[in-house]
Amino acid sequence: MATRKPIPKIYSPVVWPTWLIVGLAWLITRLPLNWVFALGRGLGRLMYRFGHARRSVTEINIAHCFPERSPAEQKQLVRDTFESVGIGAVELMIPWLNPSRDLSEHFTVSGREHLDAALAEGRGVVLVGGHYAVMDVICQPLSDIGNIDVMYRFNKNPVWEWLQVTGRKRYFDGVIERDDTRQTLRRLKKGRAIWYAADQDYGKKHSVFAPFFGVQAATIVATSRFARLNKSPVLMLSQTRDAEQQRWHIRFSPVLENFPSGDDQADAERMNKMLEAEIRLHPEQYLWLHKRFKTRPEGEASFYPKHNA
Repeated sequence: MATRKPIPKIYSPVVWPTWLIVGLAWLITRLPLNWVFALGRGLGRLMYRFGHARRSVTEINIAHCFPERSPAEQKQLVRDTFESVGIGAVELMIPWLNPSRDLSEHFTVSGREHLDAALAEGRGVVLVGGHYAVMDVICQPLSDIGNIDVMYRFNKNPVWEWLQVTGRKRYFDGVIERDDTRQTLRRLKKGRAIWYAADQDYGKKHSVFAPFFGVQAATIVATSRFARLNKSPVLMLSQTRDAEQQRWHIRFSPVLENFPSGDDQADAERMNKMLEAEIRLHPEQYLWLHKRFKTRPEGEASFYPKHNA
Protein backbone atom coordinates (compact mmCIF):
# COMPACT_ATOMS: atom_id res chain seq x y z
CA MET A 1 0.00 0.00 0.00
CA ALA A 2 1.36 3.40 -1.02
CA THR A 3 2.25 5.76 1.81
CA ARG A 4 0.83 9.25 1.85
CA LYS A 5 3.19 12.13 1.34
CA PRO A 6 3.54 14.10 4.58
CA ILE A 7 1.91 17.52 4.63
CA PRO A 8 4.67 20.16 4.73
CA LYS A 9 5.00 22.65 7.56
CA ILE A 10 3.68 26.14 6.93
CA TYR A 11 7.21 27.62 6.82
CA SER A 12 8.81 24.75 4.91
CA PRO A 13 10.91 25.80 1.87
CA VAL A 14 8.56 23.64 -0.18
CA VAL A 15 5.79 26.23 0.26
CA TRP A 16 7.90 29.38 -0.05
CA PRO A 17 6.61 29.92 -3.63
CA THR A 18 3.08 29.99 -2.20
CA TRP A 19 4.14 32.62 0.32
CA LEU A 20 5.54 34.71 -2.55
CA ILE A 21 2.19 34.49 -4.34
CA VAL A 22 0.39 35.53 -1.15
CA GLY A 23 2.73 38.51 -0.80
CA LEU A 24 2.06 39.56 -4.38
CA ALA A 25 -1.67 39.14 -3.83
CA TRP A 26 -1.44 41.35 -0.72
CA LEU A 27 -0.09 44.15 -2.90
CA ILE A 28 -2.66 43.60 -5.67
CA THR A 29 -5.59 43.87 -3.25
CA ARG A 30 -4.56 47.49 -2.59
CA LEU A 31 -4.82 48.48 -6.25
CA PRO A 32 -7.86 50.19 -7.85
CA LEU A 33 -10.60 47.77 -8.88
CA ASN A 34 -10.05 48.33 -12.59
CA TRP A 35 -6.44 47.18 -12.11
CA VAL A 36 -7.61 44.17 -10.10
CA PHE A 37 -9.99 43.17 -12.89
CA ALA A 38 -7.38 43.74 -15.59
CA LEU A 39 -4.79 41.64 -13.75
CA GLY A 40 -7.42 38.94 -13.21
CA ARG A 41 -8.18 38.82 -16.93
CA GLY A 42 -4.46 38.57 -17.64
CA LEU A 43 -4.10 35.74 -15.15
CA GLY A 44 -7.01 33.94 -16.79
CA ARG A 45 -5.39 34.22 -20.20
CA LEU A 46 -2.15 32.80 -18.82
CA MET A 47 -4.07 29.93 -17.24
CA TYR A 48 -5.75 29.26 -20.58
CA ARG A 49 -2.42 29.38 -22.42
CA PHE A 50 -0.37 27.21 -20.08
CA GLY A 51 -2.92 25.21 -18.06
CA HIS A 52 -3.25 22.41 -20.60
CA ALA A 53 -4.84 19.84 -18.28
CA ARG A 54 -7.47 22.24 -16.89
CA ARG A 55 -8.17 23.64 -20.34
CA SER A 56 -8.79 20.11 -21.57
CA VAL A 57 -11.22 19.45 -18.69
CA THR A 58 -13.04 22.71 -19.43
CA GLU A 59 -13.30 21.95 -23.13
CA ILE A 60 -14.71 18.50 -22.41
CA ASN A 61 -17.26 19.82 -19.91
CA ILE A 62 -18.46 22.59 -22.20
CA ALA A 63 -18.68 20.28 -25.22
CA HIS A 64 -20.93 17.91 -23.24
CA CYS A 65 -23.04 20.63 -21.62
CA PHE A 66 -23.48 22.94 -24.61
CA PRO A 67 -23.69 20.62 -27.63
CA GLU A 68 -26.02 23.12 -29.34
CA ARG A 69 -23.15 25.63 -29.62
CA SER A 70 -20.77 25.59 -32.56
CA PRO A 71 -17.10 24.64 -32.00
CA ALA A 72 -16.17 28.31 -32.29
CA GLU A 73 -18.80 29.29 -29.70
CA GLN A 74 -17.63 26.55 -27.35
CA LYS A 75 -14.03 27.70 -27.70
CA GLN A 76 -15.04 31.28 -26.90
CA LEU A 77 -16.93 30.11 -23.81
CA VAL A 78 -13.79 28.25 -22.67
CA ARG A 79 -11.74 31.45 -23.08
CA ASP A 80 -14.37 33.54 -21.28
CA THR A 81 -14.48 31.00 -18.46
CA PHE A 82 -10.74 31.23 -17.89
CA GLU A 83 -10.88 35.02 -17.84
CA SER A 84 -13.73 34.94 -15.34
CA VAL A 85 -11.93 32.42 -13.14
CA GLY A 86 -8.78 34.56 -13.32
CA ILE A 87 -10.69 37.60 -12.09
CA GLY A 88 -12.24 35.45 -9.37
CA ALA A 89 -8.84 34.22 -8.21
CA VAL A 90 -7.65 37.80 -7.72
CA GLU A 91 -10.82 39.41 -6.35
CA LEU A 92 -11.28 36.78 -3.62
CA MET A 93 -8.00 37.93 -2.09
CA ILE A 94 -9.47 41.34 -1.25
CA PRO A 95 -11.56 40.20 1.75
CA TRP A 96 -8.85 37.74 2.81
CA LEU A 97 -5.81 40.03 2.61
CA ASN A 98 -7.27 43.53 2.74
CA PRO A 99 -10.36 43.14 4.96
CA SER A 100 -10.53 46.84 5.82
CA ARG A 101 -11.24 47.70 2.18
CA ASP A 102 -14.89 48.70 1.83
CA LEU A 103 -16.54 47.28 -1.30
CA SER A 104 -20.11 47.68 -0.06
CA GLU A 105 -21.08 50.17 -2.76
CA HIS A 106 -20.18 47.58 -5.39
CA PHE A 107 -22.72 45.01 -4.16
CA THR A 108 -26.43 44.54 -4.58
CA VAL A 109 -28.39 41.91 -2.66
CA SER A 110 -31.83 40.63 -3.58
CA GLY A 111 -34.10 38.15 -1.82
CA ARG A 112 -32.74 38.81 1.65
CA GLU A 113 -36.29 38.73 2.97
CA HIS A 114 -36.42 35.03 2.07
CA LEU A 115 -33.33 34.29 4.17
CA ASP A 116 -34.54 36.42 7.08
CA ALA A 117 -37.89 34.61 7.12
CA ALA A 118 -36.19 31.21 6.98
CA LEU A 119 -33.80 32.08 9.83
CA ALA A 120 -36.72 33.31 11.92
CA GLU A 121 -38.08 29.75 11.99
CA GLY A 122 -35.15 28.85 14.28
CA ARG A 123 -34.34 25.51 12.63
CA GLY A 124 -31.25 26.59 10.74
CA VAL A 125 -31.07 27.15 6.99
CA VAL A 126 -29.30 25.19 4.27
CA LEU A 127 -27.96 27.69 1.71
CA VAL A 128 -27.11 25.79 -1.46
CA GLY A 129 -24.73 27.33 -3.95
CA GLY A 130 -22.39 26.24 -6.70
CA HIS A 131 -18.72 26.58 -7.56
CA TYR A 132 -18.90 29.88 -9.38
CA ALA A 133 -15.98 32.07 -10.44
CA VAL A 134 -17.39 34.58 -7.94
CA MET A 135 -16.88 33.15 -4.46
CA ASP A 136 -15.23 34.69 -1.41
CA VAL A 137 -15.39 38.28 -2.60
CA ILE A 138 -18.95 38.20 -1.22
CA CYS A 139 -17.77 37.41 2.34
CA GLN A 140 -18.35 40.92 3.67
CA PRO A 141 -21.96 41.40 2.52
CA LEU A 142 -22.84 37.88 3.67
CA SER A 143 -21.34 38.48 7.10
CA ASP A 144 -23.28 41.75 7.37
CA ILE A 145 -26.47 39.73 6.98
CA GLY A 146 -25.37 37.57 9.93
CA ASN A 147 -25.78 34.04 11.30
CA ILE A 148 -24.17 32.40 8.25
CA ASP A 149 -21.48 29.72 8.44
CA VAL A 150 -19.54 28.25 5.53
CA MET A 151 -18.24 24.84 4.52
CA TYR A 152 -14.89 24.36 2.80
CA ARG A 153 -12.52 21.68 1.55
CA PHE A 154 -9.23 21.07 3.40
CA ASN A 155 -6.14 21.97 1.35
CA LYS A 156 -2.88 20.04 1.69
CA ASN A 157 -0.85 23.16 1.06
CA PRO A 158 -0.55 24.58 4.60
CA VAL A 159 -0.22 28.17 3.38
CA TRP A 160 -3.42 27.99 1.36
CA GLU A 161 -5.18 26.16 4.20
CA TRP A 162 -4.14 28.90 6.63
CA LEU A 163 -5.14 31.64 4.18
CA GLN A 164 -8.59 30.30 3.34
CA VAL A 165 -9.53 29.47 6.92
CA THR A 166 -8.13 32.68 8.43
CA GLY A 167 -9.59 34.77 5.63
CA ARG A 168 -13.07 33.31 6.08
CA LYS A 169 -12.98 33.46 9.87
CA ARG A 170 -12.73 37.23 9.61
CA TYR A 171 -16.36 37.13 8.50
CA PHE A 172 -17.96 33.86 9.58
CA ASP A 173 -18.19 32.38 13.05
CA GLY A 174 -18.18 28.86 11.65
CA VAL A 175 -15.75 27.70 8.94
CA ILE A 176 -16.51 23.99 8.70
CA GLU A 177 -14.49 21.35 6.88
CA ARG A 178 -16.83 19.53 4.52
CA ASP A 179 -16.43 16.13 6.23
CA ASP A 180 -17.34 17.51 9.67
CA THR A 181 -21.00 16.47 9.58
CA ARG A 182 -21.43 16.70 13.36
CA GLN A 183 -20.44 20.34 13.53
CA THR A 184 -22.67 21.13 10.56
CA LEU A 185 -25.68 19.62 12.32
CA ARG A 186 -24.80 21.33 15.62
CA ARG A 187 -24.79 24.70 13.92
CA LEU A 188 -28.04 24.04 12.12
CA LYS A 189 -29.60 23.13 15.46
CA LYS A 190 -28.41 26.51 16.78
CA GLY A 191 -30.46 28.16 14.06
CA ARG A 192 -27.58 29.20 11.82
CA ALA A 193 -27.44 29.15 8.03
CA ILE A 194 -24.87 26.87 6.39
CA TRP A 195 -23.56 27.94 2.97
CA TYR A 196 -22.11 25.15 0.89
CA ALA A 197 -21.75 24.11 -2.74
CA ALA A 198 -23.47 20.89 -3.75
CA ASP A 199 -22.16 20.58 -7.30
CA GLN A 200 -18.90 18.62 -7.14
CA ASP A 201 -18.32 14.95 -7.86
CA TYR A 202 -17.50 13.11 -4.61
CA GLY A 203 -17.97 9.63 -6.03
CA LYS A 204 -20.78 7.11 -5.78
CA LYS A 205 -20.81 6.47 -2.03
CA HIS A 206 -22.93 9.47 -1.00
CA SER A 207 -24.43 10.30 -4.38
CA VAL A 208 -27.08 9.43 -6.91
CA PHE A 209 -26.88 10.01 -10.66
CA ALA A 210 -29.00 12.93 -11.82
CA PRO A 211 -29.03 14.96 -15.05
CA PHE A 212 -26.89 18.10 -15.12
CA PHE A 213 -27.00 19.89 -18.47
CA GLY A 214 -28.37 16.65 -19.90
CA VAL A 215 -25.45 14.58 -18.60
CA GLN A 216 -25.77 12.03 -15.81
CA ALA A 217 -23.71 13.41 -12.91
CA ALA A 218 -22.90 11.96 -9.49
CA THR A 219 -24.86 14.30 -7.21
CA ILE A 220 -24.45 14.33 -3.44
CA VAL A 221 -27.59 13.80 -1.37
CA ALA A 222 -26.31 15.70 1.69
CA THR A 223 -28.60 18.65 0.93
CA SER A 224 -31.72 16.57 1.48
CA ARG A 225 -30.29 14.78 4.50
CA PHE A 226 -29.15 17.94 6.31
CA ALA A 227 -32.55 19.52 5.75
CA ARG A 228 -34.41 16.37 6.81
CA LEU A 229 -32.43 15.80 10.02
CA ASN A 230 -33.13 19.26 11.38
CA LYS A 231 -36.24 20.14 9.33
CA SER A 232 -34.28 23.11 8.02
CA PRO A 233 -35.59 25.23 5.14
CA VAL A 234 -33.47 25.19 1.98
CA LEU A 235 -32.66 28.22 -0.20
CA MET A 236 -30.48 28.71 -3.26
CA LEU A 237 -27.69 31.29 -3.11
CA SER A 238 -26.17 32.60 -6.32
CA GLN A 239 -23.65 35.33 -6.99
CA THR A 240 -22.60 36.96 -10.25
CA ARG A 241 -20.21 39.65 -11.45
CA ASP A 242 -20.67 42.57 -13.83
CA ALA A 243 -17.05 43.05 -14.89
CA GLU A 244 -17.79 46.14 -16.97
CA GLN A 245 -19.53 47.95 -14.11
CA GLN A 246 -17.25 46.39 -11.46
CA ARG A 247 -20.19 45.20 -9.43
CA TRP A 248 -21.36 41.94 -7.83
CA HIS A 249 -24.88 40.72 -7.24
CA ILE A 250 -26.03 38.25 -4.57
CA ARG A 251 -29.43 36.59 -4.81
CA PHE A 252 -31.33 34.44 -2.32
CA SER A 253 -34.14 32.33 -3.75
CA PRO A 254 -37.44 31.77 -1.96
CA VAL A 255 -37.51 28.72 0.33
CA LEU A 256 -37.84 25.55 -1.75
CA GLU A 257 -41.30 24.11 -1.24
CA ASN A 258 -41.66 20.40 -0.45
CA PHE A 259 -37.91 20.00 -0.06
CA PRO A 260 -36.71 17.53 0.95
CA SER A 261 -39.42 15.40 -0.61
CA GLY A 262 -38.32 12.10 0.95
CA ASP A 263 -36.96 10.92 -2.40
CA ASP A 264 -33.20 11.57 -2.69
CA GLN A 265 -33.26 10.93 -6.42
CA ALA A 266 -36.02 13.43 -7.08
CA ASP A 267 -34.37 15.99 -4.81
CA ALA A 268 -31.01 15.62 -6.60
CA GLU A 269 -32.68 16.06 -9.97
CA ARG A 270 -34.48 19.17 -8.76
CA MET A 271 -31.31 20.63 -7.26
CA ASN A 272 -29.32 20.09 -10.46
CA LYS A 273 -32.09 21.62 -12.53
CA MET A 274 -32.09 24.75 -10.36
CA LEU A 275 -28.30 25.04 -10.44
CA GLU A 276 -28.34 24.62 -14.20
CA ALA A 277 -30.89 27.42 -14.58
CA GLU A 278 -28.67 29.76 -12.54
CA ILE A 279 -25.52 28.80 -14.45
CA ARG A 280 -27.15 29.35 -17.85
CA LEU A 281 -27.66 33.03 -16.96
CA HIS A 282 -23.87 33.55 -16.90
CA PRO A 283 -22.26 30.29 -18.07
CA GLU A 284 -18.76 31.79 -18.23
CA GLN A 285 -18.94 32.43 -14.47
CA TYR A 286 -19.18 28.77 -13.54
CA LEU A 287 -16.11 26.73 -12.57
CA TRP A 288 -16.04 24.43 -15.59
CA LEU A 289 -12.41 23.66 -14.72
CA HIS A 290 -13.42 21.01 -12.19
CA LYS A 291 -14.20 17.42 -13.23
CA ARG A 292 -17.93 17.50 -12.70
CA PHE A 293 -18.44 14.22 -14.56
CA LYS A 294 -15.51 12.20 -13.23
CA THR A 295 -17.70 9.42 -11.80
CA ARG A 296 -19.63 7.64 -14.53
CA PRO A 297 -22.53 5.19 -14.38
CA GLU A 298 -21.60 1.51 -14.51
CA GLY A 299 -20.15 0.55 -17.88
CA GLU A 300 -19.72 4.11 -19.15
CA ALA A 301 -16.24 5.26 -20.17
CA SER A 302 -14.53 8.23 -18.52
CA PHE A 303 -14.94 11.61 -20.18
CA TYR A 304 -11.44 12.71 -19.24
CA PRO A 305 -8.10 11.44 -20.60
CA LYS A 306 -5.95 9.47 -18.19
CA HIS A 307 -3.46 12.32 -17.81
CA ASN A 308 -6.37 14.39 -16.43
CA ALA A 309 -7.51 11.72 -13.99
